Amino acid sequence: MRIIAITNQKGGCGKTTTAINLAASLASNNRKVLLIDLDPQSHATLGLNIKAHLSIYNVLSKIAHQKTKLEGIIQNVSPDFDIAPSSIVLSTLEQELAGEIGRESRLMDVLKNFRNNYDYILIDCPPNLGILTINAIRASSEVIIPVEASRFSLEGLDQLISIVNLVRDRLNHEVKFKVLVTNFDSRLAHSFKMLERIKNDFKDKLFNNIIHVNVKLKEAQNQGTHVFSYDKYCRGAKDYFSLSREIITQEKAPTPALVLEKRMNEILKEQLPRLTEVMFSVFSPEAKDVFLVGEFNNWQINESGRMMQNNGTWSKRINLNAGKYRYRFVIDGNWIEDSSNPLKEVNPYGSVDSLVEIKQK
Repeated sequence: MRIIAITNQKGGCGKTTTAINLAASLASNNRKVLLIDLDPQSHATLGLNIKAHLSIYNVLSKIAHQKTKLEGIIQNVSPDFDIAPSSIVLSTLEQELAGEIGRESRLMDVLKNFRNNYDYILIDCPPNLGILTINAIRASSEVIIPVEASRFSLEGLDQLISIVNLVRDRLNHEVKFKVLVTNFDSRLAHSFKMLERIKNDFKDKLFNNIIHVNVKLKEAQNQGTHVFSYDKYCRGAKDYFSLSREIITQEKAPTPALVLEKRMNEILKEQLPRLTEVMFSVFSPEAKDVFLVGEFNNWQINESGRMMQNNGTWSKRINLNAGKYRYRFVIDGNWIEDSSNPLKEVNPYGSVDSLVEIKQK
């Protein structure tokens, strides 16, 4: 089970939008997901039209009138997607826990005793660095930090990262963070300049996928649902679908790229008589990074799938067994189909994947 906190003390960065739609997308990929709304503003609860009599406050508080276990507040949103709702009374918990030993571990202790079979628990944090956010980071093994591609979005980010590192060092708790670019407006040159700055600042601590500005994301929350229920064909849905794929590929312990490539070459030599070499190519002269991903590599973006560029054409040769394989190109973080290949297949989310078929020799 992976526990991921989604946090940024700045409002308007797409924190709750990411929590809701990433949870929905993971669930649509046959993962069982629980979203914990740890924000007293209850935006995730409201954004999913959940009416809550009891909330996470009744689980974490020792003096709540109706004390209950986590299982007692969970409500279903859609198949494989549940939520532990919040309420405004959660804002009193910080004062309630003041001076109490172990106050930063209250949520972690609850989740340790939580036996339900979830693949992912996502935590939507409040927009501050108080005790609730520290509880979320303490309980998690991963932290997603949504950041807009704007100048002011980076202010205060160092403080948040310092809190993550403090939890790691002071409490001996291993937690890693990654930055997610959100609300990206591709119509503005400034957005691309800020994206380059963010890439330079965070390098491997940055998700490959970005979330573009899309009005459907706000419309879905206003309608009390997630974007996959509201309009699964829109740009916002496709972006969160791509993000969930990127996260899913990290479920197993990553193998260092060079070790992986060496092992792949050994396997290829062993199986070469049964394999067919396939050339994939795409023309994109302005691109900086292009990767080949598909069912043949579990949709994983890594060095073994990096394509090489020559006069604007990016290419990659791989050897495949007989069968059908869906695939895409990832060009500077954007997942696109192969426009030169007429074989296509619509995936369950309305996006189009390209298809390659290898005949049995």
